[in-house]
Amino acid sequence: MPTLDAPPLAPAGQRRWRYHRGMTLTRPLSVSTAAAPVDDGATGSPLQARIEAFARQGRVQAGSLIVSVFGDAVLPRGARLWLGSLIRLLEPLGVNERLVRTAVYRLVQEGWLTTQARGRRTDYMLTEAGRVRFEEASRQIYAARAPRWDLRWRLLLLTGTLPARERERLRRSLYWQGYGELPGSVFVHPSADLTATLEALQADGLGRHRAHVLPLRAERLPLRGTAPDRDLVRQAWNLEALAQAYVTFVARYEPIGAEVQAHGEPPPERAFLGRTLLIHDWRRLLLRDPQLPEELLPRDWPGERARQVCRRLYRLLLAPAERHLDAHLRLADGHAPAAAPWLWQRFEPLDDECSLGAPRLG
Repeated sequence: MPTLDAPPLAPAGQRRWRYHRGMTLTRPLSVSTAAAPVDDGATGSPLQARIEAFARQGRVQAGSLIVSVFGDAVLPRGARLWLGSLIRLLEPLGVNERLVRTAVYRLVQEGWLTTQARGRRTDYMLTEAGRVRFEEASRQIYAARAPRWDLRWRLLLLTGTLPARERERLRRSLYWQGYGELPGSVFVHPSADLTATLEALQADGLGRHRAHVLPLRAERLPLRGTAPDRDLVRQAWNLEALAQAYVTFVARYEPIGAEVQAHGEPPPERAFLGRTLLIHDWRRLLLRDPQLPEELLPRDWPGERARQVCRRLYRLLLAPAERHLDAHLRLADGHAPAAAPWLWQRFEPLDDECSLGAPRLG
């Protein structure tokens, strides 16, 4: 997905690249797992409070929200829709027509979306590169559990000489894929598929630089007196702020899940808006998360609890939200595309729960 979100800056004098995931540790990790209070500015229904709080924001990053909607709602329905339909879907979240048009125009300019005229109307759809990146991101966003580790590190070494701007583009693409950076232009990841990494570089228009990337798979030798894996993690990634963000996510969405569980499905539009904000916030968290295996994370890591909160609420909201999309997502020719069957397998499977099953109609 496009690089629209960035982590906060490091303190002055410390190097930190301002992209999705790569962050350098700035102080020792100390995670409080107590639920941080979240003030969404309303009382009563936690779901309605979240929707109203988002709509009241003084500044909405419309481009980032549209990316979330395309990945969550539009991709399963053919990866295209009429712009007027998108405007209608986002209006209750405080995103007006001007913001939508401006954000979509920028996504077209960046090569993530393209257009196709149908009479006086226009469809917006994912480009080939955009589809590859959205599908890659979806595998992480909707995973039922964190990846397992084979005890090997994936390394990418940048060799040769590249112009500064091109090296920066290469770093940006690798950070988006969850790589951390070590001194000497060495990028590290515990579980990335190196072939998929190179394909993603190709999709980003960086295929010509593959000759400057040396992919390696390294096995740590258990020699006494050497640095542990966790030292590498602390050098390549900053986990402290990410842990606190997960705690806040749980505090915000766990009460919504309890509300829906207790009172049943919300109305279709409210379910769609809640599902959109849930995945929008979850996606932004994952953009900062290298998806480290449990063996490399601090004790009581809150990421897995956040994943299960997201998973359960998404499953509760999915059916009524799809009914809203059936009624309001249209192509330029007026056709209402159906959702692909694989939509209903998101966040599946977990061994202790049954399948979500087939779509419910009506």
